[in-house]
Amino acid sequence: MADVPEIRYASTTDGLHIGYLVEGSGPLTLIELTNGTNFSVDAAAEQPRWQAYVDRLASFSRLIRFDLRGIGLSDPLGSSDPPTVEQWAGDALAVLDDLGVEQAAVLGVHFGVLAALLLAATHPERVQALVVVNGYACLTRTDDYPYGVPAYVLERFRESIIEPGPTGGDDLPVMAPSMVSDASFAAWWRRAGHRGASPATARAVWRAAATDVRPILGGLRVPTLVLHARDNRFCRAGNGRYLAEHIDGARYVELDSADHVPWTGNADIAGEVEEFLTGTRHMAPSDRLLATVLFSDIVGSTEQATALGDRAWTARLEQHDRAVDRQLARFGGRLVKRTGDGVLAIFDGPARAVQCAVAMREALRQLGIDVRVGVHTGEIERRGDDVAGIAVHLAQRVQAKADAGEVLVSRTVVDLVVGSDLHFVDRGEHELKGLPGQWHLFAVGA
Repeated sequence: MADVPEIRYASTTDGLHIGYLVEGSGPLTLIELTNGTNFSVDAAAEQPRWQAYVDRLASFSRLIRFDLRGIGLSDPLGSSDPPTVEQWAGDALAVLDDLGVEQAAVLGVHFGVLAALLLAATHPERVQALVVVNGYACLTRTDDYPYGVPAYVLERFRESIIEPGPTGGDDLPVMAPSMVSDASFAAWWRRAGHRGASPATARAVWRAAATDVRPILGGLRVPTLVLHARDNRFCRAGNGRYLAEHIDGARYVELDSADHVPWTGNADIAGEVEEFLTGTRHMAPSDRLLATVLFSDIVGSTEQATALGDRAWTARLEQHDRAVDRQLARFGGRLVKRTGDGVLAIFDGPARAVQCAVAMREALRQLGIDVRVGVHTGEIERRGDDVAGIAVHLAQRVQAKADAGEVLVSRTVVDLVVGSDLHFVDRGEHELKGLPGQWHLFAVGA
């Protein structure tokens, strides 16, 4: 988990305290106004994707992030005192004043776009430039605004996502569809949302989010960039186009993404922001790399655990782990995680991964443990200490096709180790669960 910078507090004109964080030391001051997920800004340190996005913004700016009133670090709201967009804009001014910042670039995301637009319209002398990400001018569909959400759908959606309980978090499929299949992310999403705001506060925030700011767009006179995900289901791209068409001189960029949340998808939003504000864009360090993935699994582990009993089975697993660790160290593999009755490991070379798999099999066989191992080479994505991607799923599916005591590899691995002293036996083409087409697999020979 990344270190959280010092939490500071600014006082508003109506006596509330607004919690904020400052990161980076670039010559440009950038203040982000965001809400909609109800996550507190200090939760970024828990989520590698979010923290990477923050780090990227902070690499070229002095980045200020704060919680709108009622959310996370900031003072809570009374049940009879719902927030307004004007107050949200005032919260931003309070933070800038607390830091002695006369002028800053403003980044508005999601519901925070409304306050960013109002701030730029009413205090243009404080706004150097404006960037709008996945924003809108009117949340509710009307006769003269077809891009909004029908009122009945909005009400149903609002109630479904702010009601506490195990079924909360139903907004993930529309907010960040690229992350739906990631169970650990989905669990974190629910926890962070419930922790950031109570149900009453969430309802109040949604009421403020329905404010119609179309009347102020014609008065905006600051350089503006509008970014919008092309396939955004929550806030459709027509909303972004409308903003760009009604803000004088605005530049519009449509992103190849379906994610509403700016830091979950693959679109380089931070790069677009950097280029617009500074005139240059630095390449972000990639979290993707080519690796050889190894999955192993103990054959008949459930039956063995039942037959041996808990104590003896735990001792057997400890023997297994020590033997596997020795072979990984010998062949330069990196243990990603233990899977209970196997391991996931990665290598920077396919030949060493195959050699390690064979050595693991032989070492464990001497202990009376049979394993099946799958190996595949492909592009993976680093997520903190974990890895993800199609190559990881494929290696696991290859392992599932292996017989007891067999090391099975994909055709990709065979092609990459041509010229080595490794030998393979053709096992034909197979369907792999969840993956399209036929996959040619090979067993490692003696």
